[in-house]
Amino acid sequence: MKINEIKIQNFKRFTDLTIANIPENIKLVLMTGVNGSGKSCIFDAFEVSSIMKETEGGFAFHDNKEYYSKNKDIQSKIQIKFCNNELISLTNESGGNVEIIKKSNIFYGRSSLRQVPQLTKISTKRQINFEQDSDRPRIYIERDERFENDIEKISKTFLREVYTLKGITVDELANKYISKINQGFKRIFGENETTSLSLLSIIPSLEGNPPEIKFKKGNSEIHYNLLSSGEKEIFNLLLNLFSRSELYQDSIYFIDELDLHLNTNLQFTLLKEIVENWIPQKCQLWTASHSFGFIDFAREYENAVILDFNEKDFDIPQTISPCIKSSLDVFEVVIPKETIFKLFDNKKIFLCENLNDKFYNYLNIDKVVFIGVKDCRTLFLTIKKEKDYYGLRDRDFLTDIEKQKIEKKYPFYKILNYYCFENYIYHPDNIEELNLSGFNKQGYLNEIIRQKNQKLDYILTDIKLSRNNYEELKEEKIKETDISSIISSLKSDLIEEFFKFFSIKDKFNKEYLNKWNLQIERLVKTTWFNEKINEILL
Repeated sequence: MKINEIKIQNFKRFTDLTIANIPENIKLVLMTGVNGSGKSCIFDAFEVSSIMKETEGGFAFHDNKEYYSKNKDIQSKIQIKFCNNELISLTNESGGNVEIIKKSNIFYGRSSLRQVPQLTKISTKRQINFEQDSDRPRIYIERDERFENDIEKISKTFLREVYTLKGITVDELANKYISKINQGFKRIFGENETTSLSLLSIIPSLEGNPPEIKFKKGNSEIHYNLLSSGEKEIFNLLLNLFSRSELYQDSIYFIDELDLHLNTNLQFTLLKEIVENWIPQKCQLWTASHSFGFIDFAREYENAVILDFNEKDFDIPQTISPCIKSSLDVFEVVIPKETIFKLFDNKKIFLCENLNDKFYNYLNIDKVVFIGVKDCRTLFLTIKKEKDYYGLRDRDFLTDIEKQKIEKKYPFYKILNYYCFENYIYHPDNIEELNLSGFNKQGYLNEIIRQKNQKLDYILTDIKLSRNNYEELKEEKIKETDISSIISSLKSDLIEEFFKFFSIKDKFNKEYLNKWNLQIERLVKTTWFNEKINEILL
């Protein structure tokens, strides 16, 4: 299931909210905003819809207006439209119109109150209907106590399979239950022996004692109770999804404050791991956060949208659509612009394309710091709007005259002399400086020229189409109608001519360089690269 649109009226924080235009391919919906901006209220709407789906009776919060209804004297409504055009439409008044999908397990949610500091629960005979998620919190200010139930469920399933499955050893079966979690740990925590974490064993509750779970960290064996809060949080989430995701293969997952207790790097790797390896392909994950790591992953992940709840007056009707992920404004909830300039006091902040800031920053240029944005359009519009930023743009198909006019009109805006960043790092002069064994500069240059001439007709047909998308050429008296200079340069076999317009990134097959296993981190640390970029910035 994938959500396309949500309409909510008189519900908790919202007077009249519409969330619209979520594309069908979206697997991650990240809601951002300051505390109290209404993000978690969306999860209560999902929970209400989940209960309605089960009961098919009156609206689930009919008897709890004080908690759910913003104004108890007015009817409350929730409408959720899915990408397949199915609809959930609910009201909380008797006789109100109620439409539900005749399908089980549409929603699966986790409360933010799910931390279990130590294992205390002993085995009980209380029956839990996992298919109906009967142990979930009913409102999202209640504690989520499913973690220890998951331990009990997995333990019972393991023991059942020990006695029923033939042709499989106990060790093989134990590996089945442990290996997936350990693979997830490795991708989240990394493989550094001092910081990595691996699950060793899960011993169920026996003889009136709580369960015992052991981990390995470095050379130490550690009990669950001694893990950090962040480590417990991650294990809690992975174990829960391992235990229950098979019941929710075509559903909406919603997890509040998924980033609890985590540093920025773990925020990024956890969300990446959950989205890519634990949420089933037909499903969609909704989560709320104001963490840098989550926003950074959502910006990079193609099948993600960001919904900005920040500074919205929800006492009046509001419509929220996915924001432009490449804009620096998505980070405003984490790091206000004023703070950015304080952090980099007395430094020029250069925005650059394609998130290449990591590599430009390797140059360690005095009093310069680079911040990456997605594309040249975002870069240019930000420079126009925010006068305190500088910009470094790929050249693409800009003529010499256009480049001069743009840089003259916008002095803080610099344009590469070659087509793109890759033209610098893979330039024959740059690679020559590495003194690679067996590298022949002239042979490499000949291969570039050969591929350039082979693809020349294709490149020439691409010029006009590409130039139509350049925001800079919409400026008055900037655009040239005559592009013969570009064509002439491309037809030349002089590298300083054709490298201005031939894309090493997209149009050159780098198989010729494979045997040297060149890393970008090494290519950007040469004297040649440093001098060429400094020439542009000065």
